[in-house]
Amino acid sequence: MPELPEVETTCRGIRPHITGRRITDLIVHQRQLRWPVPAQLKRSLKGQRIDSVGRRAKYLLLECESGCLIVHLGMSGSLHIVASGVPAQKHDQVDFVFTNTVLRFHDPRRFGSIHWTRRDPLRHKLLRNLGPEPFSEAFTARYLYDRAASRKVSIKNFIMSSGIVAGVGNIYASEALFLSGIHPQRAAGRIALSRYEKLVANIKHVLGTAIDAGGTTLRDFTREDGRPGYFAQKLNVYNRRGEPCPVCGHPILLRTLGQRSSFYCGRCQH
Repeated sequence: MPELPEVETTCRGIRPHITGRRITDLIVHQRQLRWPVPAQLKRSLKGQRIDSVGRRAKYLLLECESGCLIVHLGMSGSLHIVASGVPAQKHDQVDFVFTNTVLRFHDPRRFGSIHWTRRDPLRHKLLRNLGPEPFSEAFTARYLYDRAASRKVSIKNFIMSSGIVAGVGNIYASEALFLSGIHPQRAAGRIALSRYEKLVANIKHVLGTAIDAGGTTLRDFTREDGRPGYFAQKLNVYNRRGEPCPVCGHPILLRTLGQRSSFYCGRCQH
């Protein structure tokens, strides 16, 4: 699943290609995504100028003159820029057409979604209950510590809850917990404020590092095969079961928490 850094990379990648330009057409190749593409979307969008491209959690916000497109990439979705006239391929679901350019939504598993609202997008039902952005001033150790009070839920599931903090997915939760020396199964309510200070700093660090790495690929965002230039990531524990811990050499372990694979070091994390 594309996580926050990949979504931010997408945001930065498509922004210069579509900001200030008008949508001339909408071509829906497959209406049945996670939720059906709105039947009136073409009528709503045609002629609209894209005023800005932003992000809230893992949602892309394409602000137009009289409303906002809200796009979620789902499990396997991506957005990329192609020249007009390039035929749609298998799993290309929706085309946002501009003069000489197409913003193409590709989604093999069809868990992504596209929504249109004429109101404040942050009040949309999908966004209004999200927690603070991880880079915001509201996301602090004290905030997490207070929200975690008496909670028995595992710390990994706690920080992956979108109502607690927006956009911390499985990969970066595992990495931040490793850097903080916190076992992913430890109860959120049994972690000291000082450890939350380290955890918040490391969440910001791993996400920021990944976004910086993504920025190096923006020159390749539009490629001949139509795939965006997502980036290779240097990970300490995620998807490294059985490999030596980069700190102590102990084999990385795998445990399932909340139906998600959790990778950790049994010696360094407690």
